[in-house]
Amino acid sequence: MSATPPVSLPEPTKVAVLGAGSMGTTFAMVLADAGCDVTLWGRDAVVLDAVDQTHRNEKYLPGVQLPAMHGTTDPAVALKGASIVVVSVPSQVARATLSSMKDLVEPDAVVVSLMKGVELGTDRRMSQVMAEVLDLPDERVAVVSGPNLAPEIAERQPTATVVASRSEATAQLVADACSTGYFRPYTNTDVVGVELCGAVKNIIALAAGMAQGQGFGWNTLATLITRGLVEITRLGLALGAEPATFSGLAGMGDLTATCASPLSRNHRLGKHIGEGLTLAEAIKVTGGTAEGVKSSESVLELARAHDVEMPITAGVVEVLAGKLPLADLAATLLARPKKSEVAG
Repeated sequence: MSATPPVSLPEPTKVAVLGAGSMGTTFAMVLADAGCDVTLWGRDAVVLDAVDQTHRNEKYLPGVQLPAMHGTTDPAVALKGASIVVVSVPSQVARATLSSMKDLVEPDAVVVSLMKGVELGTDRRMSQVMAEVLDLPDERVAVVSGPNLAPEIAERQPTATVVASRSEATAQLVADACSTGYFRPYTNTDVVGVELCGAVKNIIALAAGMAQGQGFGWNTLATLITRGLVEITRLGLALGAEPATFSGLAGMGDLTATCASPLSRNHRLGKHIGEGLTLAEAIKVTGGTAEGVKSSESVLELARAHDVEMPITAGVVEVLAGKLPLADLAATLLARPKKSEVAG
């Protein structure tokens, strides 16, 4: 009687996560909880050594015990053999960061953006930056976006997200890699819509924080969220996005979480400005990256290039540039010509 051959278990998906900040580390945790073999890359050797040896990132996720994963400051180590590469670096340094790693990415790897911004100077979305720098076809590009505040996910609180790719198979591949009992990914092929929702909601959250810092209440917040969604939708439709995306998790879901939660850096930074701090002071107190500050300029440039009206975004840009007193922002928005809500 012949011996039964040993069972061959499938190898876990190897994933490299580029960026060891709060969101990068949190998503690495999700991937590891989902059964992936995860390597987290960053520039801070102290942080990455701790991730590797004690599975902690006290700098960005204090008190959170991470699952087993690797940590490294060597991109070659992180990217070797990785079939999925997740990018979670500040949007304005993405091009420079990825350019130095182009030859290290595996030829068939899928590259996923967690970044929420539009590049200054080019007005490109982050998936476009990744594709251009790494010479990627559409089927190897995906984005992840939704109501995903990192501190809550790190506590493994239930949430959902959207994985978008022009390729349904790619979106499903990434969704399978990050699906856990507390993290529920939905798929979408509307990369433009999902990505714009993630970028513009940060700007609306700045406005919401400014309003709260000035002492305004829920009526003002609800107005900003609702009219902010109109701005996001206008820009998205002008760029070919699907209307349904804006009422979903990546649209209204993410916008609500980011505008209402003090866990949002953009909301906190706006609140500090509303309380009277300068932009420089607010950035220092907030800490970390508030993507809406720099992206507000590039989003407004993109809107103007496509003849799209975005008054909240324009107001935020003027306040941040010191061209409009914050006290005048609400009056400026309310003084706009009266028209039908249905007309936009």
